[in-house]
Order: sequence, then C-alpha cells, then structure tokens
Amino acid sequence: MRKFWLLLSAILTLNLSGCGYNSFQSGDEQVKSSWSEVLNQYQRRADLVPNLVNTVKGFAAQEKDILLGVTNARAKVGSVQATPELLNNPEAFAKFQSAQGELSGALSRLLVVTENYPQLKSDANFRDLQAQLEGTENRITVARNRYIKSVQEYNVLVRSFPSNLTAMMFGYKVKPNFAVENEKELAKPPAVDFGTPAAKPGGAQ
Repeated sequence: MRKFWLLLSAILTLNLSGCGYNSFQSGDEQVKSSWSEVLNQYQRRADLVPNLVNTVKGFAAQEKDILLGVTNARAKVGSVQATPELLNNPEAFAKFQSAQGELSGALSRLLVVTENYPQLKSDANFRDLQAQLEGTENRITVARNRYIKSVQEYNVLVRSFPSNLTAMMFGYKVKPNFAVENEKELAKPPAVDFGTPAAKPGGAQ
C-alpha cells in the first residue's frame, strides 16, 4: 500500500511539473518580488513630498492650491492599503494606480510652477530634492516595467494550454497590470502661461 501511494505521489508530481505547476510558483514569486520593488520606489517618492512642499512653500507660499493638491494626493496614496491581496483584485489595483497617478500629476504641476521662482530654483535644498525626485521617478519606471513584464509572463501561463488546466484546478487567475497610457494622462502637466501676472514670482525677496 505504501508503494502505491509513493508511486501515485511521483506520478502527480511529474504531471504537475508538466502542466506548469512549478512555473506558477516561480512566476507568482517573481510578480511579488517585482511588486515589492514598485512599492519601495513609490514609498520613496511619498517620503520626499513633505520636504519638497515645505521648501516650495518657503519661496512660493501663495501657490496654495498647488501645494494643497500635492499634500492631498499624497494623503490619498497613503489611504490605499497595498496589501498582497491587491495583486489579485483588479478594482483595488485600479484604485491604487489612480491614486499614484494623481500624485504624479500633482507633482508635475508643482514643478511647472517652480519655474516661475528663480530664487527657489537656485536654492540648494530644492535642487537636491528635485534631483532625488527625478531619480526616484526613473527608478519607479524601471520597477514598473519589471512588474509589467513579470505579470505578462504570468498571465500568459494562466491562459495557455496545458498550463491553463492547472490554473483552473488550483484557482490561479490573471493578475491586474498597470495601464500605462491612463497613468501618463493623469500625470500630464497643465499648460501654463508664464506671461500672465498670476505667474510672476511673489515669494521670498
């Protein structure tokens, strides 16, 4: 009897390997790893926001709407719980992406406004924060691209035969992915007329 169960176990192991079970395990781990890096970089950006807002406020306090927009967008990002379950919930994932897109847009608008304040642009602290933000945005792009690729590979496995049979057997489903075009639209900076009186600097003398 024992030999029978050992033989059955061996057969099942071979069948699972042939149907992509092990590939699902490695693919799922790759998606989780890529997602962790995305979160790390988004958190790095969120951590820069308070110092950036305070620095800009010191030279351009009258830009209240822009500053408030950045602060509120950061708060909205913080209100979205990026739990592991989010990776399997398209609605929650879309909410997370929307919040990050709004913060991207708010930061873009803030940086557009700072062009009107030469003293702010020459401030060493602001230049350092801006450089950190630009570096972080680049790292976000790299991390997102890795995540997009890992999810694409995982989703192909879910849909392809015969691994789709294993997916149905064990409940593996396609994972939501970033809609790059939508986030780019959210992050698009507004048109600014630098010739209007409202655009003239009025910060520190």
